[in-house]
This record gives sequence, C-alpha cells and structure tokens, in this order.
Amino acid sequence: MLRKLNDFLAGLPMTVVSGIFLLLDLVPHLTGSDSHSFLPFDPAWVSVIISGIPLLYLAIWRVIHNPGISKISSALLICIAMFAAIAIGDLFAAGEVVFIMAIGALLEDATANRAKKGLRKLINLAPTTGRRIKDGKEEMINAEDIRIGDILRILPGETIPVDGRIIKGDTSVDQAIMTGESLPVDKTEGDEVFCGTVNRFGSIDIEATKVGEDSSLQKLIRLVKEADNKQAPMQRIADKCASYFVPVSLLIAIVSYIATRNIVTSVTLLVVVCPCALVLATPTAIMAAIGQATKHGVIIKSGEALEKMGKVDIIAFDKTGTLTYGCLSITDIISFRENQSENELLSIAASAEERSEHPLGKAITAYAKEKGISLKETSSFTMTAGRGISAILQGKKIICGNERYLNENGICLTEKEQEIIVHLRQAGKASILIADSDDCIGVIALSDQIREDSVSVISELSRMNTSTVLLTGDNRNAAAYFASLLGISESRAELLPEEKVQSIQALQKDGHKVCMIGDGVNDAPALKTADVSVAMGTIGSDIAIEAADIALMSDDISKIPYLKRLSNATVSTIKLSITLSMCINVVAVILSLLEILTPTTGALVHNAGSCFVVLLAALLYDRKFE
Repeated sequence: MLRKLNDFLAGLPMTVVSGIFLLLDLVPHLTGSDSHSFLPFDPAWVSVIISGIPLLYLAIWRVIHNPGISKISSALLICIAMFAAIAIGDLFAAGEVVFIMAIGALLEDATANRAKKGLRKLINLAPTTGRRIKDGKEEMINAEDIRIGDILRILPGETIPVDGRIIKGDTSVDQAIMTGESLPVDKTEGDEVFCGTVNRFGSIDIEATKVGEDSSLQKLIRLVKEADNKQAPMQRIADKCASYFVPVSLLIAIVSYIATRNIVTSVTLLVVVCPCALVLATPTAIMAAIGQATKHGVIIKSGEALEKMGKVDIIAFDKTGTLTYGCLSITDIISFRENQSENELLSIAASAEERSEHPLGKAITAYAKEKGISLKETSSFTMTAGRGISAILQGKKIICGNERYLNENGICLTEKEQEIIVHLRQAGKASILIADSDDCIGVIALSDQIREDSVSVISELSRMNTSTVLLTGDNRNAAAYFASLLGISESRAELLPEEKVQSIQALQKDGHKVCMIGDGVNDAPALKTADVSVAMGTIGSDIAIEAADIALMSDDISKIPYLKRLSNATVSTIKLSITLSMCINVVAVILSLLEILTPTTGALVHNAGSCFVVLLAALLYDRKFE
C-alpha cells in the first residue's frame, strides 16, 4: 500500500500538481502581496507532501537496505534540509528542494526505462510440438515430451523442435535465427540441425540429440536472460558523492550554528548545498542528447548506453543486414562455351529455375525478368532438396545446382571450371552451376551487397582510434572476403550465438570496451553481452531491437561515428554542469555565512543553479555533430 502511494506521488501528474502549488507560494515572495490568502493553508505544504513523501521513503529505504556508507545518500541530505526549513517556518524552501529532486527523478527514470518485450518474443519462437515416429506411425507430441534418441519427421515449412542429426532425407534449412546467414543451408544425412530453425524444402527425419533446456534455442534464450541480468542500473552521480557530501554539509551547518547562534543561517546552508543541480546534471544532458539523436533517426534507450558509447574502443559488426543489405544479387555470369553469351546462359538458367522456390533460383529468375530476357517453357521440373533442380527445356535436360548434384547426374567439371568455382567460393559467393545432358555450360554467382557507407564508416572509425572486428555466422571465405573489401582487420566466421558472446567476452577480458552492431535474432545474446549495442531498426528483427541499447531506425550505419561524437559531447556537458553547479554552491555557502541569503533567497539561488544545468542541456540538443 505504501509503495503504491509512493509511486503515485512520484509520478508525473502529481509532480506537476506539486509544481503548481509551489508556484502559488512563490508569487507573494516575489511581489510582496498575499496572493494565496484565499487558501486556508500555505500552498507550499502541498509541494512538501507530494514531493517530500517519496523522497523520505527513498532515504529511509536506503538507510535500511543499503550496505555500509552507502546508507547515506543525497535523498537523506535533502530530507534533512526539508525538515530544517519546515522547523523555521520557511515552507517555500522546503517545497523547492524536494520538488527539484522530484523533477530529477522523473528525468532519470525516463532515460533509464528499458523495454522487456524482446525476451518474450524470443521465447515465443520456441516450437511447442513435434512429429514423432514411433512403431512406424506419426504422432504429434508436445516439445517438452521429446526425448534424446526420438525420431522426428520435419516437413517443408516446419520449425525444427529440438537439436538433432538428419538420418533420412535432404533439405535446405533456414538457420537465420541461429547464425544470421542470409541463405538456407543445404543439409543431408549426418548433418546437424538446430532447434528453432526452419526446414525449407525437403522432408527429413532426424534423431533428437539435444532437447529441452539443452537445445540451441533454449541456450539462446538463456544467454539473453543472463546478459540482461548483468546490466547494472545507471548509478546517480549525486549518490556517488553522497557518502562524503552529506556529512560535510551537516558539519558546515552545525559549525555555522555554533559560531553564529543563528539557526536561519544553518538552515540556509542546508538548502543551498542540496545537490539538486548535481542530480539534474546527468539526466537533463542525457535527455537532450537522446532528443538530438532522435532527430537523426537514432533511438537511444538509456543514458548509460550513451555514456558508454564514447568509451568504446572496439566495434564488433555482424555482416548480413548490417554491413550488407541482406539480399542476394547476381554478380557473375560465366559461360563455359565460346559461342554462348551471358544472356543466353541466363535465359537457360532462369527458364529452368522459374518454378523453383529456392532463394537462389528465385533471384536468378527475377534478375532475368528485370533485364527483359524472355523465359521459355519447361517441363518435367524436379527439385532435389539441398542439391538443385532439373527440367526439360526445348527437348533437352537442364540441370542447375551444386557440383555434387552435377556429379550425381554424371557430369564432371574440368580442371579450369573447378578453378573458377574455387575462386568464386573464396570471394564469398554462392554459385549455381548450369549443365545440359552433356556437360557443364556455365555458372552464375550471387552475393550479398555491401552497404554504400560501410567502407567510409570503417575508415572513419579507424581515424577515431576505434578498432573493428567482423563476427558472423557465414562461412570463412565469405567473411574474409567481405572483411578485406571493408578494411576490417579481423574477422571471425561460422559463429553460433554463444560463440559470438564468447568472442565479445574475450575482448572485454582484454580490457576493451566493446560495441556490438547487429540485426538478427542470433545477435541478441551478443548485443546484450556487449558494453553497448546497436541494432538495425528497419530490417532488424524485433528481438534484436529490443535487446539492443540503441536502434538505427534508418539502417544508416554512418550514424555510428555520429553516436561516438554525441556521447563525448554529452559526457563533457555533464562534467561542465557538475563543475558549475558546485561553484554556484560554494558561492551560495559564502553568501549564507555572511547572512546575505535567507532560506527563501537561498532556495531561489539553488533553483537558479538547477535552471542553469537545464540550459546547458538545451544547448546540447541543438548542436551539430555531423
């Protein structure tokens, strides 16, 4: 009950009410009139009650629950100042100090609020049922009832419910959830498949090898939970200093009273040394920076992330969808026959692949149509999952697929043709071989495309003394090829989600501050583990966006250097605000000792310092960082 009342009073609506009544009490102090005589009580009492109760609750809670010296907090000092001001009848001073603290708490809560929906979405990806083969019959059972050694049948389009090994059938599996790979991976007997991945084409039977909490998807969920629990809340700067600040302030007030025998002077000292401006310095600057970033299409979820971004010295990039566009396009059309043009080879391949559902086949057909190449009718279309397709085109059998599929159809590549395939593979490209009934007639290569700004971003980060590393689930050849094109010195490939996490943890153990940038579900644990994380907001998965501290809503990675500059400026503004607020406090203490300030005028000076901090933050909002 008490907690609910505290939360209600600390909320924005009641804080606004507190401010209105404090303003009503300020008017007679400024005009010398009695403008609130129509009220049967001093309106400042409303501010004291609304904003003072949550602060008193916080101070008492910290005294009871915090260990050691951390029991003494800025909230405790301000409560002492509030009661002292009430004791001498200066309700405006009492209301003002607690109201400023209430504003600071609201601003800090607004910057630290983190969405929790991403983990629920990840959990919802876990399959709930599986098709078990028992005594030659199929039966649907709950996923939690699947045991190691059970034989499961996975039909095209179904999600694989557990980790397993294929014992029958060939297929292509979409492993994007686990590895982030842009292409389905061809699988055959003996290959491993992972829980949560999608069987795209062929029907397969698997033997369960890891079930329940041991499955890859459950490990992925557990990694996100563990990393999320390691995120420490942003510690208030005022409370870091409170252990020393509170005793010193009280000592100054006590010594002042002993020396002057003037209780008003002591209360004035308590009012002016309240660290309200100190408390406001961090949240107001961060709010301004978050607003500045939002104007540029960058969503920053916490002030802690913004502060840490400036300290980052290594940025780890996912490849697909982050440094690249995440969509395939044709890069090479190579004919192995002298009298056959590229367009003729493309027409043959696209005609044969027109009925294919494989992403590579669909990309070839779409490219041919885009170029205005007419397609011919085919018959006897056959697709072999994980291998390729065959079709009859103008009375001749056409085969499109990998080298293994061609070999199974009695077609072998020459040494020169094999060299071309190896070269394409080393460049990180996917190849579709095209053959007729006699021999291989050509190859079409496809690849993901690098984003236009990727190279300049890597170069600019290097000039800012920030290293880069590529962490990807793609094969080593593709990773090495893209890293060399982008100017990234280090690449780590064929990584599962937990291996990305391990890579980041290894960098952190070496003393580095790591930023992870990704877009897929498989990146979520790494995003959570990194010191600060950035997700691609438009094409990125909802889970990656929820896991990340920062989201690029326009998928413009050129904002990464901008973020570092913004972070540095924000930290500088916070330090300047703290320095100036402390200087104002020192001057106010001197004026109080000289009995120039009273609790009321001291509260106004105290308020002016807080307003000055807000003004500095406002200037940060309009600065140019491009």
